[in-house]
Amino acid sequence: MGLEEYFEFDKNNTSFRIEVIAGLTTFMTMAYIIFVNPAILSAAIGEKAIPSLVTATALAAGISSIIMGIWAKKPFALAPGMGLNAYFTYSVVLGMGVPWQVALAAVFVEGIIFLLLSFTGIRTTVINAIPLSQKYAVGAGIGLFLTLIGLENAGIVVSSPATLVTLGAENLANPSLWVAIIALFIAAVLLTLRIRGALLISILAATIIAIPLGVTQAPEGILALPEIQYTFLKLDFQGLMSFGVIGVIFAFFMVDFFDTLGTVTGLSAKAGYLDKDGRIPDSDKILATDAIGTSFGALLGTSTTTTYIESASGIEEGGRTGFTAVVVGLLFIVIGLFVSPIAAIIPAAATAPALIIVGLLMMTTVRDINFEDYSESIPAFLVLTTIPFTFSIADGIGIGFISYVIIKAFSGKIKDIHPLMWGLAALFVLYFLDLGGLI
Repeated sequence: MGLEEYFEFDKNNTSFRIEVIAGLTTFMTMAYIIFVNPAILSAAIGEKAIPSLVTATALAAGISSIIMGIWAKKPFALAPGMGLNAYFTYSVVLGMGVPWQVALAAVFVEGIIFLLLSFTGIRTTVINAIPLSQKYAVGAGIGLFLTLIGLENAGIVVSSPATLVTLGAENLANPSLWVAIIALFIAAVLLTLRIRGALLISILAATIIAIPLGVTQAPEGILALPEIQYTFLKLDFQGLMSFGVIGVIFAFFMVDFFDTLGTVTGLSAKAGYLDKDGRIPDSDKILATDAIGTSFGALLGTSTTTTYIESASGIEEGGRTGFTAVVVGLLFIVIGLFVSPIAAIIPAAATAPALIIVGLLMMTTVRDINFEDYSESIPAFLVLTTIPFTFSIADGIGIGFISYVIIKAFSGKIKDIHPLMWGLAALFVLYFLDLGGLI
């Protein structure tokens, strides 16, 4: 059986040429992750890990996308997810003091749980239990979380003993700040002009500008053989018990689960896959691929792998079959594995604008929250604000769940609360009591 028959090009009104162009387009829009993900994770694992992190990122994205294309036969590409990599680094490792090896084990376990739920009726129960307003708020809250990190990395926002944070006016003489500002405007203009690969172009352009300014140095080479020994199979499962990271596993799972559902639903609608009841054909295979990618990526040494909304760019170009995802996966492997010398010299100022822009894109879910119903909007607002202000996705989700149950229960809307939400809220109460040393 040839490619055209296996991927059903005629049935999907596409061709080999269209699918290749679609795959190249998707890759260009999300290739920035090859540089951004190692930059974020290296803050927790160490700069020496950057070559390994580049390899882990490229392999996780490449293999997962190929599995999606061949098995689920959908034009959806995967890569280590933005937001969860920041949570891994800044909240779990640097914030909670969890060793990165233990955090990788938590990601692996989360992926296994996700995989099991993808093939059981529990998946539907969990989906129905979480209010839509909470799902939307988590996505937007993560967007603000990324934006805050980006502003900090750029030097635009700095800490202040008087106001917690303030404008980094003292950084005006620092060339790193100007590199970040230039990169931000490059990305903004390119996005406005609908140029493919806007974030990737802005990162590379800012890095080139940063070299003569002394912010970074020229690479010793352009390409290098891949290496992965620093992070490969470094997971510490015993540490999961000693560090009590059940809440961390739950947070990884919750964000991965609902982010994937939202992304897959949106992409399926764009590609015309949804049936008359709004169901997604082969949804179990799609979600299972995402889960496999997560656990596989953890073995390699990267944070949660998830389906990318940037896949919509390839769908816009006519990609309708899994061959689009296969092309994306091959490009990640062929190109991504060998660019560690470039990744090693990219400064935080060059990647910071990408975090800010991705934050903007994730904030769009706010428009779907019903702000007229305070029993929905107040808990959603608490999620939206506490995720960035506490620097923790888990804390934001917990505060949202608890406040949702309390407000609904005491405002006469107890029937709106799914039975599972009571249990989830209770678990988070115990989680916060444990954090406070009260139990």
